[in-house]
Amino acid sequence: MTIALLFPGQGSQSIGMGRDFHDTYKSSKLVYKELDRALNRPLSDIIFNGTEDEVAITTNSQPAIMATSIAIFKAIQEEDFLNMNNVKFVAGHALGEYSSLVAINSLNLESAAKLLKARSEAMQESMPLGTGGMVALIGASLEKVNEIMPELNKYGKIYIANDNADGQVVLSGEMSAINHICSESKSYEIKRAIKLPVSAPFHCELIKGAAIKLENEIQNYDFNNFDRPLISNVTASVCTSKEIKKLLVSQVVSRVRWRETLEYMVANNVTNFIEIGPGNVLTNLVKRLDRSLNAISISKVDDLEKLKGDLL
Repeated sequence: MTIALLFPGQGSQSIGMGRDFHDTYKSSKLVYKELDRALNRPLSDIIFNGTEDEVAITTNSQPAIMATSIAIFKAIQEEDFLNMNNVKFVAGHALGEYSSLVAINSLNLESAAKLLKARSEAMQESMPLGTGGMVALIGASLEKVNEIMPELNKYGKIYIANDNADGQVVLSGEMSAINHICSESKSYEIKRAIKLPVSAPFHCELIKGAAIKLENEIQNYDFNNFDRPLISNVTASVCTSKEIKKLLVSQVVSRVRWRETLEYMVANNVTNFIEIGPGNVLTNLVKRLDRSLNAISISKVDDLEKLKGDLL
């Protein structure tokens, strides 16, 4: 049995996420307490009782998603529902990489929360609000998007931010270019163009200043050797604890190579994927790659039932 653990990124947040784990498992409750202590503010109260707009703010959503993913992971460990010896790879989508690092004991939760505080603040402040954004292109291959990029750049600077799956590519750029592709998607033979609710154009050169700030901050942290192999967003291949600082800095302005990450895992005989954290976006991307793959998402206490049996 070969398993990969997947940890979700920004956009998977929702009000009340992880509340049932907090109320059911002591280990999960301690995660949220540690989160609040690390940030010196009651972020858990926003997660459980705030508004969708509040939890979507970058400086809230990034540490909140990481903590919720780890709260769920701790509950799985508390129940002894997963044999980590069967886990061949671990990967996280963008900020989910920080959740992965906590799960494989390279970073502790406090360090991950503080790093995400610095990362999210730098990313949020990287461009004036409203000047940059992101758009998901549905029904467009990477080849097709590469073909139209020169035309799109006539309307503003724009880059490929996420290669999520065949037929799902995310662009980041100046709002003039984002608005153009949203209004003219049909003329480019793109099925749908969905503007994403983000405050800046993540994973592109426009926020290079954020990468510089993170590079300065990350030098204050030590990363332990990984318990399990981690696949980097930047390279879509296994990385080491010695490389991870540089890769996390590069990740801020680099394409998230998620399709290639999944393909790498499948090529290395992974057939079972477990998404740990809020939502089921990554599970759906696995199924989009190959419907014969076994992919499950654990975002509610009731989902733990899925781990009984073959995956023990």
